[in-house]
Amino acid sequence: MPKSQKHSVDIEKWLKLIRAGSVGPTTFGKFINHFNSVDGALGASVSELAKIDGVGFKTAEQIAATRNKFDTTAELELAEKLGVWIIHLDDKRYPPVLKQIYDPPPVLYIKGSLTRQDNLCISIVGSRRCSLYGREQSSRLAHFLSSAGFTICSGIARGIDTAAHQGALSAGGRTFAVQGCGLANIFPPENKKLFELISDSGACISELPLRYEPMSENFPPRNRIIAGLSLGTIVVEAGLRSGALITARAALENNREVMAVPGKIDSPLSKGSHQLIKQGAKLIESVEDVMEALGYIGKQLETHATEAAAKASEKVETPLFDASQLNLSNSERTIYDYLSKEPSHIDQIITDTDLAPGSINAGLISLRLKGIIKQLPGNLFLKL
Repeated sequence: MPKSQKHSVDIEKWLKLIRAGSVGPTTFGKFINHFNSVDGALGASVSELAKIDGVGFKTAEQIAATRNKFDTTAELELAEKLGVWIIHLDDKRYPPVLKQIYDPPPVLYIKGSLTRQDNLCISIVGSRRCSLYGREQSSRLAHFLSSAGFTICSGIARGIDTAAHQGALSAGGRTFAVQGCGLANIFPPENKKLFELISDSGACISELPLRYEPMSENFPPRNRIIAGLSLGTIVVEAGLRSGALITARAALENNREVMAVPGKIDSPLSKGSHQLIKQGAKLIESVEDVMEALGYIGKQLETHATEAAAKASEKVETPLFDASQLNLSNSERTIYDYLSKEPSHIDQIITDTDLAPGSINAGLISLRLKGIIKQLPGNLFLKL
């Protein structure tokens, strides 16, 4: 393991205290403030622990009985095997923006690297169940912001999160994935390759023990880390009960910018995003909007970010082929010109093009074979 990726000094003591029963980040912080050190908290009597606000005698007994139970040797051995390094709050490598939140994780497990560049970090989050539009906007914003030098943070979940990570990677940029489970697990499992790519081009991060399973109660606390690592959070397609709104709330509570991408007004997937905009979140359509939302920092970076995004846009929008050079029949040309990046149902294509159903079916099959359109489930078609 590189020298810059070694465990923090005294990490065993920090692990013992944070893994004691009933000790979370807030209680941990109270212990450090009261006893002035991890050693002081580990050596304190039950009566001394009980004096801490919000602890009480019963909880103090539980903490005293369990503060030396966690097997730090096995944890560190597994970390070495997995290429994971563990740091604590007093480590100079601990992300400074995360340290500023109300309840920063006392320890962080990291697979990958942290750099000074990562202080310029933007989170992009949203629903697991999302539309093609949502995935495209998430990937597009991540690509352009990454091209401008921002690290992109998200939760490696299905949908919007995955698209954000992929957008950053496609720009050759850095990205953070904050997991709601230990780093010995990958969730969702189909993102194993993405997990590896992120750890090579940024970092996969967790506050949880390596073998912790991805249980539902782990994800709300995980969202505060996503918000805390970032200067601002962009919500793309979130329903009214989406976990992305928890991330947005954590950003607000820690004085970070909250931004949202508008969607279709009749889509349940956009209800949460639109609610945020109504409540004052910055409406985001472009990198320039993000820079404006970031205030002073964005003003300093505006020219560079705009130019970098424009260059990235030119590369993204350069077509893989020139459709005018393809040998298309009249019906194929009509169908191709009608289609867009938004999916269209076959019935709508028939209605709007006035072509016979047989010609539509034959044309769609031909265009698919030529590799210039794609079929989605439910007889939906779109341009590539």
